[in-house]
Amino acid sequence: MTLKPGVIIIEGHVQGLSNTRSLGGAGISVVVVDTGDCVARHSRYCREFYQCPSFDSDDLADFLLELAVVKGFEGWLLMPSNDHAVLTLSRNKTRLEKHFKVITPKLEIIENIYDKSRLLDVAQKAEVPIPGTYYANDAAPAAVPLSFPVLTRGRFGLDFYRATGRKAFLADNIDELRRQLSFIDKNFPIQKTLTQELIPDDGTNKTISFTAFCVNGKIKTFWMGEKLREHPIRFGTATFARSIYVKACYTQSVPLIMALDYTGVCEVEYLKDPGDGQYKLIEINARTWLWVGLAKACGVDFARMAYEYMNGMDTVYPDEYETGVCWINPLTDTAYAAKAIFKGQLSPLVYAKSLKSKKVNALFAQNDWKPGFIYCLSLLKFLKNR
Repeated sequence: MTLKPGVIIIEGHVQGLSNTRSLGGAGISVVVVDTGDCVARHSRYCREFYQCPSFDSDDLADFLLELAVVKGFEGWLLMPSNDHAVLTLSRNKTRLEKHFKVITPKLEIIENIYDKSRLLDVAQKAEVPIPGTYYANDAAPAAVPLSFPVLTRGRFGLDFYRATGRKAFLADNIDELRRQLSFIDKNFPIQKTLTQELIPDDGTNKTISFTAFCVNGKIKTFWMGEKLREHPIRFGTATFARSIYVKACYTQSVPLIMALDYTGVCEVEYLKDPGDGQYKLIEINARTWLWVGLAKACGVDFARMAYEYMNGMDTVYPDEYETGVCWINPLTDTAYAAKAIFKGQLSPLVYAKSLKSKKVNALFAQNDWKPGFIYCLSLLKFLKNR
């Protein structure tokens, strides 16, 4: 049976759930694939669910191609919600495009984003501020031209995490950095790392996400938000966020995205340096992000735009959006806010005031309650196992 072209959501975590609701609510058929159980599969808008191979394996591409033929998903849009999946789709773009609509850019563009050293080179040429950066050639540098503290990460974060078990190493002085580089060198090529100055936290400079839908490097529409609470605190996953507008982030992103020749949805993360007042580039995600549902609530529906664009439909690109709207994951935010309050890192008054704001719920929707219920059960199971 041939189905009307729909969308295959690859990874059904919270952002996959948001995209499933957005597309399904618009009458578009949605299938979810994931490596295991996920919240999006329990949405009323999920037509079918299939368990797939690892996102970082070419077996994923083989699996999708088999679905196209066996299940009649020819011409459907592939929408990844995971960095591993983005790289796999990009690497297999040519053969996948014979059966699917693939909005993920070609590998050369994706590597310019996920290889941090290449991204920083692109940013500097586009005159976008970046943190002070040092590339180590050996594990015992005599000195580094940076101000401490510093963070050491892999140029490709996914490979670095697999090898070291950590996303990044924080060093407060040169001796600590040398010890860390020595450890890294035993597990990972030191030439594939970079060390950057840690942007100071003055309590007000939150991570800013500039998000956009682009075509050949031109921004068709954009939306911005900031992480107000996250876990772990600093460099963590958002639990509470708010829509905002920061002119500097827009101004910087225009030449950056043009230089990348990017098409599709992307999230560009910035952090304001209180030392010089500049918004400095942290990273780019070539996909929708965890709290994409907040953008939709503010009037910018990225999932719907991607579907319409890839299907040659008339697409309305909003030129404005609502600010001051908040997004909350009620389970993680409650738990981590309580922890932050206990440690004196969050004012109870500030927390209580934030809950009175206009909000969109990451998990629970009036007409789609089951995913939130399943999420609660899975969290309880996780805590019990710990």
